[in-house]
Amino acid sequence: MAKWGQGDPRWIVEERADGTNVNNWHWTERDATSWSKRKLKEVLEGLVVEGEAGRCEIGDLKHVEGEASCNSRKGKLIFFYEWNLRLSWKGTVKESGEKHKGSVEIPNLSEENEVDDTEINVSKKKGEGDVLKDLMRTEGTTKVREALRDYLKALKTEFTLGMILPTKAPAGQELAMERKPSGSTVQDSVTPQSLDMVGVKIPTVRLHMREVFNSPADELYSIFTKKELVQKFSKCPAVIEAEKGGKLQMFEGFVSGEYTELVPSQRLVLKWRCRSWPDEHYATVALNFQDLAPQSELELECKGVPVSHEESTRQCWKKQYFEEIHILLQQSKDSME
Repeated sequence: MAKWGQGDPRWIVEERADGTNVNNWHWTERDATSWSKRKLKEVLEGLVVEGEAGRCEIGDLKHVEGEASCNSRKGKLIFFYEWNLRLSWKGTVKESGEKHKGSVEIPNLSEENEVDDTEINVSKKKGEGDVLKDLMRTEGTTKVREALRDYLKALKTEFTLGMILPTKAPAGQELAMERKPSGSTVQDSVTPQSLDMVGVKIPTVRLHMREVFNSPADELYSIFTKKELVQKFSKCPAVIEAEKGGKLQMFEGFVSGEYTELVPSQRLVLKWRCRSWPDEHYATVALNFQDLAPQSELELECKGVPVSHEESTRQCWKKQYFEEIHILLQQSKDSME
């Protein structure tokens, strides 16, 4: 591959001092193994299978072996996953009331095969009760395939929300991306805090962003606290209880939390998390509103973002919040003219 200043310019990859991934050329990878193990347990455990023969239920995910990752190059996402799974099941025969149990094995769930072609083996412990085994082989297999499709759908949407390519900056080095004021963007920077711990003890970072909106501060504050306005810019049903301790849920449950401090038109503090984060881990989000009549500036500080979710979280705020709020404000302005 040609270096900067040599060869055909169509194939050049510039080595920049700031570590920027020029033209999204470089191959980047995000490990989805831990996330996948949690998601597979979520979609598979507790599945109920009922039929004329009786009722069965999928129990624990006894064995999970494999890995998953998402790779990105030139704006395209490529998924790799390979899993060997074993689940327990138990059931009751409808006529006799006899109870039986067994296992479900999925020896090779991978991107090389469609879910419908993936091998699913059902076994039962010794004794009678083959009617339940047959039920699991038919209706049970269908339910398991549906759950596997749910996992793959989440892997390709939920896990990759806001995924962009990272820079080559060394770990622990301060990253800063400042742009000249253009339109409504003022500043966007990230300050790593390697030992900034909130909730679950994992390495986290602190995000700091500023954005200027064409609206007064009280109107902008309302967009974050009134259910009908939140649903307009998020384009999804939402749970908004704008009071201290009130619940927050947006983007079909991908974002959740609660309100911890509310100062009308001035400040909001949220306990906030994305569903793809480690279980029970929350960040603290502070939103400060400054009136710059006729505009207002929003300063966001998000403490406790898992290091592995730094870029996706920043993109969530940029794309799902800020850009959509700009569109909502412009639509409101157009409707009044």
